[in-house]
Amino acid sequence: MNRLKAKYKEEIVPSLQKKYNYTSVMEVPKLEKIVINMGVGDAAQNSKMLDAAMADLELISGQKPVMTKAKKAIAGFKIREGQPIGCKVTLRGENMYNFLDKLISITLPRVRDFRGISNRSFDGRGNYTLGLTEQLIFSEIEFDNVVKVRGMDIVFVTTAKTNEEAYDLLKGFGMPFKN
Repeated sequence: MNRLKAKYKEEIVPSLQKKYNYTSVMEVPKLEKIVINMGVGDAAQNSKMLDAAMADLELISGQKPVMTKAKKAIAGFKIREGQPIGCKVTLRGENMYNFLDKLISITLPRVRDFRGISNRSFDGRGNYTLGLTEQLIFSEIEFDNVVKVRGMDIVFVTTAKTNEEAYDLLKGFGMPFKN
């Protein structure tokens, strides 16, 4: 069993149950999935950029990413409808906990001048979005093999009803929020 999954069952559930007066264990919010999204704007002109981004995302997540396509045409960005413009991975279960553990204990501390992540990125429904500016902070990515430095969004989808509950849940997992 994963370290964070055990921590959730043994420490986080009882503390949240006590704080929010839940009557059932099933009421306690849990982490449902983690979605990692990487937009590749230059894929419109160069399809090799998308392949490189997908390879990077596969290394980071340990799972094969799916290609995302444009929903509508935007002439200003030279994008047609149905054109591939990015890639994403949805992590659930064991893979999700492994990625979260790696993110909290290895990846985020590697960020230069790191003072914690913002606690303002909740969406009002208990989901949290973390934006990263480069994929180089992940230990799996080798600097020499990087075609182009690009950022990504990591979305933590929880079953929490409010931002406060989601904050307490993620804080329990050890997310380094700013004070």
